[in-house]
Amino acid sequence: MFFSGDSSTRKRVDLGGRSSKERDRQKLLEQTRLERNRRWWLRQQNSAALRIQKCFRGRKAVEAEHAKVREQFFTTYGRHCQNVDRHSFGPDSEFLRQLLFFFDARNVGDFSALVETCRLLQNFVRDSGDAVNLFAGMDYSSKNALVDYRVKQLAYACIQAVHQNRNQFKGQLLMTSDEPSSPTILLLEAVVMLLDPKLPWVCKIVGHLLQRNTYSLLREIVLTAKESVGTYSTGRVPSLECLLTILISHVGQNPCICPVIDPRWSFSSQILTIPFLWALFPYLKEVFTRRGLSEHYIHQMALCVQNHTNVLPDDISADFPGYACLLGNILETASVFFSQPDCSLDMAIDIAAVMTFLLQALPPMKSSNRESKENSSGGEDEMAVGDEIMEKVVSKDLEQQISNAIDPRFLLQLTNALFGGISLINHLCEEGPDDREVAAIGAACAFLHVTFNILPLERIMTVLAYRTELVPLLWKFIKRCHENQKWSSLSEQLAYLSGDMPGWQLPLAVFCPVYKHMLTIVDNEEFYEQEKPLSLSDIRCLIVILRQALWQLLWVNPAMPPNLMKPAPEVTSHRGHPIEFTQQRVSIVTAELLSQLQDWNNRRQFAPPSYFHADAVNEYFISQAVIENTRAYTILKQAPFLVPFTSRVKIFTSQLAAARQRDGSHSVFTRNRFRIRRDHILEDAFNQLSVLSEDDLRGLIRISFVNEFGVEEAGIDGGGIFKDFMENITRAAFDVQYGLFKETADHLLYPNPGSGMIHEQHLQFFHFLGTVLGKAMFEGILVDIPFATFFLSKLKQKHNYLNDLPSLDPELYRHLIFLKHFEGDLSELELYFVIVNNEYGEQTEEELLPGGKNIRVTNENVITFIHLIANHRLNFQIRQQSSHFLRGFQQLIQRDWIEMFDEHELQLLISGSLDGLDVDDLRSNTNYAGGYHSEHYVIEMFWEVLKSFTLENQMKFLKFVTGCSRGPLLGFKYLEPLFCIQRAAGSASEEALDRLPTSATCMNLLKLPPYRSKEQMATKLLYAINADAGFDLS
Repeated sequence: MFFSGDSSTRKRVDLGGRSSKERDRQKLLEQTRLERNRRWWLRQQNSAALRIQKCFRGRKAVEAEHAKVREQFFTTYGRHCQNVDRHSFGPDSEFLRQLLFFFDARNVGDFSALVETCRLLQNFVRDSGDAVNLFAGMDYSSKNALVDYRVKQLAYACIQAVHQNRNQFKGQLLMTSDEPSSPTILLLEAVVMLLDPKLPWVCKIVGHLLQRNTYSLLREIVLTAKESVGTYSTGRVPSLECLLTILISHVGQNPCICPVIDPRWSFSSQILTIPFLWALFPYLKEVFTRRGLSEHYIHQMALCVQNHTNVLPDDISADFPGYACLLGNILETASVFFSQPDCSLDMAIDIAAVMTFLLQALPPMKSSNRESKENSSGGEDEMAVGDEIMEKVVSKDLEQQISNAIDPRFLLQLTNALFGGISLINHLCEEGPDDREVAAIGAACAFLHVTFNILPLERIMTVLAYRTELVPLLWKFIKRCHENQKWSSLSEQLAYLSGDMPGWQLPLAVFCPVYKHMLTIVDNEEFYEQEKPLSLSDIRCLIVILRQALWQLLWVNPAMPPNLMKPAPEVTSHRGHPIEFTQQRVSIVTAELLSQLQDWNNRRQFAPPSYFHADAVNEYFISQAVIENTRAYTILKQAPFLVPFTSRVKIFTSQLAAARQRDGSHSVFTRNRFRIRRDHILEDAFNQLSVLSEDDLRGLIRISFVNEFGVEEAGIDGGGIFKDFMENITRAAFDVQYGLFKETADHLLYPNPGSGMIHEQHLQFFHFLGTVLGKAMFEGILVDIPFATFFLSKLKQKHNYLNDLPSLDPELYRHLIFLKHFEGDLSELELYFVIVNNEYGEQTEEELLPGGKNIRVTNENVITFIHLIANHRLNFQIRQQSSHFLRGFQQLIQRDWIEMFDEHELQLLISGSLDGLDVDDLRSNTNYAGGYHSEHYVIEMFWEVLKSFTLENQMKFLKFVTGCSRGPLLGFKYLEPLFCIQRAAGSASEEALDRLPTSATCMNLLKLPPYRSKEQMATKLLYAINADAGFDLS
């Protein structure tokens, strides 16, 4: 710095408030600490250097001793053991002591000496037939410690030598004892000979080998051998396979005293995780599947599963993960286990537990029918899990091995093994399930639940539904647990799989999809009359249980926040979030089954509709149901039947009102006006309205009618004329005489399969009619069109099944049911997989399957034939018409708006109630004007007259005053505006009283003169409502 002119030194002040002495003391302490750490680190370095030097000097000394003994050995016995005789193997000889002391598998000379030793050993034992005498002389008991030590060291050295040189001799690893010149065969055969079960030291040798992690060496030998699997003859059992067979046969057998080894180095972990093991070693598979042996190994694996112990080795490669290889090998042998007549329940439970645990880690099969491939929406968590799944790709061959093993026969064996012992318990114990029954049910449900999410359902559902007792047994279990509140015991049994999951979730996760599948195949007689597989009283009880469970899952304790919930069945991975996945899966399958039971109840009622309604639905719930990402909204989408019909109609009405208000604001200045001839209403409407855009269709449309004389009718369309137009056009378009629709025997409408033979533009007409129906619903106009249930299913994009066929063709349905229950030989009936269509006298033949005209219907394939016939009539024939109708309908009505209604409820939304006009309800929601009031004598007389009308005339009256022959679905309280009666004449003169009543349908207004008698009023009203004068009457 520059000189400032001030020669004095300024005192430094520490603004921190600390003195310099204190600062120096802290610095000193820090320096001391660092010095101490440095000295400690130097001591550590010195100590480590001493240990390294000590170890190095020790190793050098050992190597020097090995070299010295090796040289003595070769000097004494020769480089090729030419000086060795049978006495060299005795306890007093130095031969084995020296060889085993210096032996190094990496040394070529040592390896040759060991191979020659094994050759001599086998020759001497073959000549004398007594291995004990060869090693111990005449007195084994006094020298057993030394002999046992030498034998087990020799056995391990042989395996170690093969392992070390496996790549050099990879072509010889799978040779048999027929190749005595092969070094690896000599070594392996020597070990096999030393492990003869008759020898006294066998248990000690096996124990020593297992403690030395021999299975890990054998694993690497087998993997190397697999690379040259085609270079050996399969006539006899390879020596390597013989060695493995002897090892696994000994462990766990009496009187085995082998020590318990770490599961990580066991046969199950090291050998069973080799891919396609049984294809390589079929004899090993045969030995492994013996009951006592397999039971021991499976039980050991089950213990690891319950303790959540990861004992698997590193994966061979990314597409051959150890868990999948282990699963494939166990599945291939499981069918053998289950086919044994003495397969115990404990064994079956252990196998199911192990397979379940391994299946959980398996990604879904690419052939699986999961809809996850179609639905890519989801939150960030789901995307992360999805990425994890995409990274896990299992080999196609391995995937095929697993998929082929879980076949119908296997599922049948599994369920029989698990449920065979509990069928009797069900009859003997009515209080509640015991521990063994809970364990069996839990094991079966856990396995099947995981299997449903991995394998294609179509391969396994039919066998579970029709060839096992799964549904009745599970139902009895669920019912008894529900009645006795015993669910906690199942939670405890499956804690290793399901964590803190409530005990009722897994049984429902399996029962619901299987029973749902059964309901798609069972016919009406079986369900309603024979009450199979469950009685109607049991089904009523089931509905209550499912309803309570679903409410618990969706409202009381949802699995995840509503904004992360997905209604599709392919939600989050069961590996990443097993409890949340299971809970959401249970809510889905429960909702699907309840929906299907509601369909059966709609066909023929066996339970009150209120059985399907949750008790806690209130005004708060309804207000929340229209707000996205709320629990109520989720319930409305996933399980709408929990909400009473009237509440859902209110929600639907509010949705329509909001949409009309939103779209109406854009169309105020673009109102569309059309002139329609009454006698050409369909053609004019089709030509003019078909060109409208979706926005125009949602906006206001105004109609002017032209009568048969070409004169425009009086009346300004404020909404009433449009309602009249909608009712007339639907009556004309859906008339069967027009050819677009046909009638069932019950006079219900469905698309005409032969419509293309009548109308060239039939598909465009169906699109237009879908738009017309959508517009009617969008505007809240009820139209009298009774649709067939199976066609309404198409508006919900649902598939129709055999049970829907009676509504279309009851005679065909009876014939198909006759075939289903036919007890003779169906092939004698000469039926083939073809169907004959007869439209307007023109017959065409269609094959139900490729080559169907050559496939005869037999007792084995009759169920397939029946369902193909039903599918053809209910779905295939009308697929084009239904598809175009749906496209037009969805231009105005969103799919999620009607998803909350079943087919019967949808018909009510379209046409209203069939109960007719409720005069009392109309009277209680009527306004009066022009001097009339509720107690006026003319009004009293009017209501009496209206009540006396027939149902047909009451509906005509309603159309006369509102423009629609049906009242609002929820009652006249919701008519907008409310119905009003206005006095038409100012005086009661004869001229005034001779006038007819008139109306203003846009205002729901009746202009009624003050008639003096009921007869006069009835005559005038009936004339007016039956005049069909359009709006000229005004």
